[in-house]
Amino acid sequence: MLEVHNLSVQYGAITALHGISLTVPAGGIVTLIGGNGAGKTTTLRAISGMVKPTSGRILFDGQDITGLAPHEIVRRGLAHSPEGRLVFANLTVMENLQMGAYLQRDSQWIASELEYVFGMFPRLQERREQHAGTLSGGEQQMLAIGRALMSRPRFLMLDEPSLGIAPLLVKEIFARLVELNRERLLPILLVEQNAHLALEVSTHGYVLETGRVLLSDRSSVLRDSPEVRSAYLGG
Repeated sequence: MLEVHNLSVQYGAITALHGISLTVPAGGIVTLIGGNGAGKTTTLRAISGMVKPTSGRILFDGQDITGLAPHEIVRRGLAHSPEGRLVFANLTVMENLQMGAYLQRDSQWIASELEYVFGMFPRLQERREQHAGTLSGGEQQMLAIGRALMSRPRFLMLDEPSLGIAPLLVKEIFARLVELNRERLLPILLVEQNAHLALEVSTHGYVLETGRVLLSDRSSVLRDSPEVRSAYLGG
């Protein structure tokens, strides 16, 4: 579903990605793990068109999307829930979700997606008229994911969905993501500092270090790797 070939990204004189390659199969959950500055967020931003690669190719469902504008990439069915959630604080929950469906014009279709999101995250329905800035961190993360789902994506990218969230809510959010993947066969590319959790829910993983792919294998193999356990799983 997604193929990244020899992708490089520079910020001025600094090279953030050094020719990385990865694939995400249809219906799979793939995770990127690594320390701060490894290039995980830059990889997602390059795929979604928020930063321009200096070299390499990005293929989505067989089509080259390298260098396309972000809204064109969303139009093709690829949604990105960014690090830090970035909800519209002064808009209500409902208005945030409607922003996620900005490309849609079919009111029945939008109503159907709203029903699906509210079924997945009932708290959002309870707080639908509440301003997003007054939600807890976990609720804002649910809203960010729900907003991404309102475009009815064929592919979902998530950047640090557990960051700054209480453990009980993290478990709830990840359970919903696994459910979403199974129900809709929605491929997910996940960036997550909680390597234990990321490797538990994913089928395949890539370990990034200073903008390069250090290791790549099935998640079960990476969980048992002494190198990964020592560096990212606390021994």
